[in-house]
Amino acid sequence: MEEYSIEKMYNLDETIAAPLMKTAKYAWEVLPKIHDFILELGKSLPADKFEKRGEDVWIAKSAKVFDSAYIAGPCIIDEDAEVRQCAFIRGNAIVGKGAVVGNSTELKNVILFNKVQVPHYNYVGDSILGYRSHMGAGSITSNVKSDKKLVVIKNGKDDQVETGLKKIGALLGDNVEVGCGSVLNPGTVIGPESNIYPLSSVRGCIPGRHIYKDKDNIVRKTED
Repeated sequence: MEEYSIEKMYNLDETIAAPLMKTAKYAWEVLPKIHDFILELGKSLPADKFEKRGEDVWIAKSAKVFDSAYIAGPCIIDEDAEVRQCAFIRGNAIVGKGAVVGNSTELKNVILFNKVQVPHYNYVGDSILGYRSHMGAGSITSNVKSDKKLVVIKNGKDDQVETGLKKIGALLGDNVEVGCGSVLNPGTVIGPESNIYPLSSVRGCIPGRHIYKDKDNIVRKTED
């Protein structure tokens, strides 16, 4: 499981949530802490760069937020981010610098690193998306198991972690590409630089620098 540690998955220079990420070894351990972290960080954001809009919502003055977007606190929208028409942010959300939250995209209890794109009809819940990761149109993170049992992170049958959490979506490393129409099942972990084919149903851990074609066809990327 070591290859899926925060240290191996993420460039912490690319998120305002770096102090929070440094409190844990694995990204799923951070999820229950997002709410309180935002409330504390929001109070310290510089007034020349951020303004408070509504209850516990801090939005950078350089961010572009369309009037039809709904944003509930606690939430931080960082500099130069774009929140497009009819986006639905349900709280406990950090949207990184230059990130894009698209039309009809729904966020809940998430950290989007800088330059993340969830631009078209995405659901991202109880998840962390690394620097420059991108979810194609209609791709979603499923965050609750159908049997409602606690989520187990599975890296093969002999390497598993009992999280103690009922809700975990997906943990995406830096520069992950998720194809259109894909479902990332509860507790999915995708290593940096990996690609997921469109219309995939993904579960478990996918190593970095791989291409997921289907569950029986996961191939390592060739070196440039």
